[in-house]
Parts: sequence; structure tokens; C-alpha cells
Amino acid sequence: MAQPSKKEGLSVYLYIPNIIGYIRVIMNFGGFALCYTNKPLFAFLYFFSFVCDGLDGYFARKFNQVSTFGAVLDMVTDRVSTACLLALLSQFYRPGMMFLALLALDITSHWLQMYSSFLSGKTSHKDVRDNSNWLLKAYYGYRPFMAFCCVACEVLYIILFLYADEKSPKLLDVSRNIIMEASLVSLVFVLTLFGFAVKQVINVIQMKSAADSCVLYDTKRSN
Repeated sequence: MAQPSKKEGLSVYLYIPNIIGYIRVIMNFGGFALCYTNKPLFAFLYFFSFVCDGLDGYFARKFNQVSTFGAVLDMVTDRVSTACLLALLSQFYRPGMMFLALLALDITSHWLQMYSSFLSGKTSHKDVRDNSNWLLKAYYGYRPFMAFCCVACEVLYIILFLYADEKSPKLLDVSRNIIMEASLVSLVFVLTLFGFAVKQVINVIQMKSAADSCVLYDTKRSN
């Protein structure tokens, strides 16, 4: 097999969706550097980075610039940025362990899904056509549903970050106060709670399904 030239390798790094990925990384670095001193600016940078997550996929398909490097960059940026925000929330709220548990579930679920897809010879972790679970198929097979769940989680975390108050660190108290405001934020908060709950159920299903695939691979290899 012919080895790709340095020029060809460089061209992949300069794909439009990958450049968007680099911009996302920079925005996240800038946002988290300011998260304690300028919460609104952090929320804007974090959310805009999240919006760009949809743009890079669009441009990858539009310009036929889909790449393995781009897919990995996209997932790593997603997981690291969400993990950092959940770590922050664990410092602001009690019980903080709940956010750390969500962090662990998110990382474990996606890592197992990526690795099991690799073992199965699939080119994408989103390929779940051979999975028997209808909810997981709906999540990866219907983009608006996946987008709703992902946006709901991130918006929920951002709202909780913006409303974090050292005088009232209890998560339930802050959540109750947000809902009792009876404002547009309250409505968005309630809607995001639903999407958030569905996303965590999907994470659990994905983790179990991917773990089963890894075990099946071991079983076949040992026979």
C-alpha cells in the first residue's frame, strides 16, 4: 500500500471542518479561562463552540471532507468540554458527586461505543444498524432527535452554571427557584430536563450494548 505524502497528510489537517474543530478548541480554552470572572462570556463561548459542532459535520459532508482525524477531534472536543463543565458544576453544587457520576457515564459510554465500533470494523461509532435497541437506533438514526438530546444537556448545564450561587449550593433548591421564576428560562429549563433524562438513558443503553459487543468479540476470538 502506498504511503500518503506529507502534502496529502497536511491537507487533511487543513480540511474546513477540522479548522472549525481547532476554533472550537480555542474557544473552549478561552471560555474556561474566564469562567470564574465572566460567566456570561463563558456561556456564550461554550454554547457557540457547541453550535460549531453541528457546522463541522455539515461542511464535512458538503465538501466531501469527512476524515477519521476530524471525527476523533470532534468527539474528543465534545467529551473534554462537557467533562470540564461537569467538573465545574461539581464544585458549585451539592451533591457534587452527581455531576462527577454524569461525567464518568458520558466518557465510559462513548469510549466503549468507539472501541466496540472499531472491533466490529465499522467506520463510525454512530453506525448502530445491527443494534436491537430501538431508542439507540432512533438516537443515531434521526438527527433532530439526537440534536434535541445533546442541545438539552448542554443548555441545562449552562443554565445551572449561570445560576450557581455560593449562598445556596443545593442543586434541588436552585432548580426549584429556576422553575418558580415562571420565565422563559424556566420553560427552557423544564424542556432541557426531559432531553437530559433521555440522553442519560441512552448513555446507559449505549454503554451496556457496547460492553456486550466487546464481550462477544472476546468470546469469538477464544473459540
